[in-house]
Amino acid sequence: MRALFSSSLAQTGLFLALLLAAPWLLTNDYYLTVLILCCLNAIIVVGLNLLMGYAGQISLGHAAFYGLSAYTTAVATATYQLPMELGLVLAVAVTALIAVGIGIPALKLSGHYLGMATMGFGLIVFIFLNETIELTGGPSGFVGIPRLELFGYAFETDRSYYVLTACCLAGVALLSLNIIHSRAGRALRAIHTSEKAAMTAAIDIARYKLLVFVLSAVYAALAGFLYAHYLSFVAPSSFGFLFSVELITMVVLGGMADLWGGIAGAFFLTMLPEFLRAFEDIEVLLFGSILVLSMLLLPDGFAGGLRRLARFAAARLGRSGGGADGGTGGDVDGPDAAKAAAPGAGGRP
Repeated sequence: MRALFSSSLAQTGLFLALLLAAPWLLTNDYYLTVLILCCLNAIIVVGLNLLMGYAGQISLGHAAFYGLSAYTTAVATATYQLPMELGLVLAVAVTALIAVGIGIPALKLSGHYLGMATMGFGLIVFIFLNETIELTGGPSGFVGIPRLELFGYAFETDRSYYVLTACCLAGVALLSLNIIHSRAGRALRAIHTSEKAAMTAAIDIARYKLLVFVLSAVYAALAGFLYAHYLSFVAPSSFGFLFSVELITMVVLGGMADLWGGIAGAFFLTMLPEFLRAFEDIEVLLFGSILVLSMLLLPDGFAGGLRRLARFAAARLGRSGGGADGGTGGDVDGPDAAKAAAPGAGGRP
């Protein structure tokens, strides 16, 4: 366990270093805004990957948790003038309580039925945010949300806000990696593989499913809190069903049950529209084409594609290096290759 924690810490430290170095390579401050949104989306995707990739539970309503948190802190800090720290606690607590209330009955369902139930919850939240005009501002949105200030420090610049969101993403990633490598992570993978088999192994299925569902909602709540105080404006259109679909696409495109792959998918799909703005007339066509090609060529996501590429490169190097002695160094059909192809051996936790 100590070695796994050290490995997780090293991976997260390297990732955070890359994130913190990114602003120095930018030529336009607008791209810093895009990176902040990338980090916020990635925080949600990490939670969704735990829920979908590891536990095998579908959710089409995580945009609702994101929106509930954003509006909770907006009302608390702008309408009632409460401290930011209390706004954060309320945003996370309200979202977690609602997730418990939704998760207990919904997680008794599975597959498409669970997806439909969470989608219905998302639509209810979307309608509520649109119709409660006196509380939320309705379709016009909620304005006047104060900029973030925590424990006496005001995050007034985009660069300071980016450092905060990057550190939050790294912290969420480190926590999730340790969950994945723990007994709880093994239980989640067992539930994903076969709930009946997990039950025979004395795994409390309902408890673990609810815990990961609430945890993923808490991640979305953290992102929603940061989102509201960064833009100082929130509107229901930002938290609709289409955004839930985008989040799931990020998970699938990056790689199911691969934390770093999911983060890569979040960054890719968040940045992609910015690169396609030059093709405004055919942006939707290009966006759809890229997604279709990615799904066809990378059915198991970016992470799976990189693993296949690494195995192919290792096999080629093995053949070229082992030709003189019969090529034993490149025997990809031997027992070592079987171990490498086994679940969890190719870099997947």
